[in-house]
Amino acid sequence: MESVSIGARLASSIVAPLVKKLFVTDGPGAGLVDRPVRVSDLVSFRGEKRALGNAELRKIAEELVERAAQSTGTSERLPAFEQHAVVNAVAHSLGSLGHLDMDDIQAVQLGYLGLSRHLRAGNQAATLGLSSDAVLLHANVMDTACLHILHFFTTRSTFVPRTLVEQSRRIEELSSKIDLLILRTPSPADGGFEERYARYISRKYGKLTIFGLDLPEASGLWPLDAAYLSLEATGTTAGDMPVVLPAEQVLSGRDRVLLRGVAGSGKTTLVQWLALSAARNGLDERTLYLHGLVPFVLPMRSLTRAGARLPTPDEFLAAVGCPIAHAQPTGWYDRVLTAGRGLMLIDGIDEMPEAEREDARSWLRDLIDAYPKNRWLVTSRPSAVREHWLACEEFSELDLAPMSRDDVAAFIKRWHHAAGSADAYGKELLYAVRAKQELARLATNPLMCALICALHRDRRGYLPDGRKELYDAALSMLLSRRDRERGIYRTGDMRIGETHQVQLIQKLAYWLIRNGRSEMDATDVLDLLSRALTAMPRVAEQGTVEQIYRYLLVRSGLLLEPVEGTMQFIHRTFQDYLGARAAVESLDFDFLGGNAHLDQWEDVIRMAVAHARPAERTRLLTGLITHGDASKDARHRLHLLAAACLDDATELDPAVRTEVQHRAEKLIPPRSVAQARGLADVGPVVLELLQGPENLTPDEAYFTVLTAVRIGTDAAIPVLTRFRTVNDLRVRTELALAWSRFDTDRYGEEVIAYLHEEDLFFVISSSRELRTLHRFGGRSFLRITSPLSPEEIQRSCVQDRLTRLCIAADLRCSWEWLAWFSRLTELTLEAPVPEVDVSSLRRVLSLRTLRLPAAARVVGAEQLPPTVKILRAS
Repeated sequence: MESVSIGARLASSIVAPLVKKLFVTDGPGAGLVDRPVRVSDLVSFRGEKRALGNAELRKIAEELVERAAQSTGTSERLPAFEQHAVVNAVAHSLGSLGHLDMDDIQAVQLGYLGLSRHLRAGNQAATLGLSSDAVLLHANVMDTACLHILHFFTTRSTFVPRTLVEQSRRIEELSSKIDLLILRTPSPADGGFEERYARYISRKYGKLTIFGLDLPEASGLWPLDAAYLSLEATGTTAGDMPVVLPAEQVLSGRDRVLLRGVAGSGKTTLVQWLALSAARNGLDERTLYLHGLVPFVLPMRSLTRAGARLPTPDEFLAAVGCPIAHAQPTGWYDRVLTAGRGLMLIDGIDEMPEAEREDARSWLRDLIDAYPKNRWLVTSRPSAVREHWLACEEFSELDLAPMSRDDVAAFIKRWHHAAGSADAYGKELLYAVRAKQELARLATNPLMCALICALHRDRRGYLPDGRKELYDAALSMLLSRRDRERGIYRTGDMRIGETHQVQLIQKLAYWLIRNGRSEMDATDVLDLLSRALTAMPRVAEQGTVEQIYRYLLVRSGLLLEPVEGTMQFIHRTFQDYLGARAAVESLDFDFLGGNAHLDQWEDVIRMAVAHARPAERTRLLTGLITHGDASKDARHRLHLLAAACLDDATELDPAVRTEVQHRAEKLIPPRSVAQARGLADVGPVVLELLQGPENLTPDEAYFTVLTAVRIGTDAAIPVLTRFRTVNDLRVRTELALAWSRFDTDRYGEEVIAYLHEEDLFFVISSSRELRTLHRFGGRSFLRITSPLSPEEIQRSCVQDRLTRLCIAADLRCSWEWLAWFSRLTELTLEAPVPEVDVSSLRRVLSLRTLRLPAAARVVGAEQLPPTVKILRAS
């Protein structure tokens, strides 16, 4: 018995008047007071406009059922009690209109069959135990009634005007998006040059040099698409609550960002990736906010080469050696920046001499004052600029987080795949990184991970333990073993031994450090090498100084030529390492100590301690203590630096070690983010000194946890365990965020399981974490940061416990499955996507609050019931 046949036999002249009695009538107009009126406010059998009692409602149901039963012959087959039961069921289902959380537009969009199923679903018990004919009769009567109900809605005087208004709103929103795209479209006069410039950016930044990776015929270059690993950026909101977001989204919803990261953390790689994404002008959802922007990559090491003044906008391309700078149309830069189409990527403020950074800030301020509508990213090492350095220019401040265990695993897998190494090598290395605390502590950024991967493959599984030993082995591999084992030497070729190469290259490194530079003119290189070669006759006799320089540039693997006529190291870390070695060999300990308060010298000092002999270490560290005691302004920095050096001091006078630790203890507990960051840089030795939570203020407890989390190895878990019962929300939030950095099961059992749940979102970054949390009975507030499937979330979340859910990953799905969670009242969608379709959330009847990204276009909001409050992220 089909509903179509029943509907045909129930004439509209009979059904329409009955359905009309269920609703009140409105006057003319668009019905736009507050929000669209809910269906539940239109019915005539409840509320202030009640005109229909329960008895009248049952009579309507009785007449509908009787007419349908007679016209189809069902009445002859149904016992009287079943027909009465169907009448009750229809009455209850029609009564559900009074509780419907949708307006008439949403009901029409749902369709009459969908509305019928929705109403019947709320009264399934009414047909339990009835025959199939009775159940089918109930369904068919409701289908027919809903068909006429929707027809009635479309004939109401407010329906068409309000529908047009909703359409106008969506057209206006779409129009604003189109206007933005038009604003980001170059003028016809500039289009040709911008296409040419985009191709140049794509070629220049489309590949990345990865340490130790020798791809055939590729000079060690790795396609950026394959090399890029999405890391996390962290910071705090105005209320000091931690925030975590993908690093490539730091400029999504933010126009100005100062991003800090330690050496090798991926700052420059991120800059390349943003520039490449903007130049491609594609439709990748992660980078749609960059659509139409023109990237200007401004590495400070190049802009300030040889003490040059900082460039004006018309000089940007020429200052970075762009070969098509001369071809830019007159006034092009001004049109781009005035329209707000510039993506300003200012990389490496820390690579300028400290005395010149205030000039750089003034330069930056002038640019922003002249062209305020663009997006600005400034990168720096953490200690190079103080907290809130650009706060007056309205910059948000974020930190690149250390790589998590999952990040390290992903990098190792990609590196070995790109290198063509056997899977067994990658699996063996991953096991070693997880099993050895010392190795895990080193593998916290892309540079160190790449170095470890290269050495593991080169040495067939053998890895040195400490950082100095890793760098020594890396230099050996780069300077001699690689060329020798690849068999590229021929009779008569120039051949400079590893020791001599190191001696020459470290002189270049020390010159750069002493002069506060990251790049060196070729003329200065040749002059320095010429003087050095007078003491190295066996090397000098192999060729001219120009030939020896070219040999070092091509064969060492440590140097590169960013533009013709300049030289720099492949990474600042190698420059600092070799420069420190030269300083120790020159016995320049007083010079080192005199510059220790400068942030550019921090890594140099640490590596000098590693290179030094025991008596020399004593001299260096004693000097740091003495200078720190005598300096009020630099005391904390120098004492923290001395403590950090302990990790590199393999042999040291116990009395000196005690003095250093004593000074460090005075900086504990940390009382700011900067102090927490500085203590974390000291390394695991700090864990033994961290106090609490007893006798700590809430701020001190939070910064102590932040310190231990940033250290990041499993050795920090016992410290964090002590804080698991602290009630401060900042502490609990930081502990929850840190789960992915530690062993899932151990951290879950020792920390996560004990966290007080009030107002706390438990962060889930993997299926394993979700399953572990399920073992603990689930939690009410969850924040999902990885693209898990809806089935996984349903299977591993406790159905009647979840009340607030934040999804910070693009699950690429609709949302009706969330109806499974009957107590879910608040949903936050944070995925960086250009468009969010929320129409399927109308099925999540418990939902009351929906938070959406500020920049995303929202589709289907008009289909949500008025009980759902929609909020936009600020």
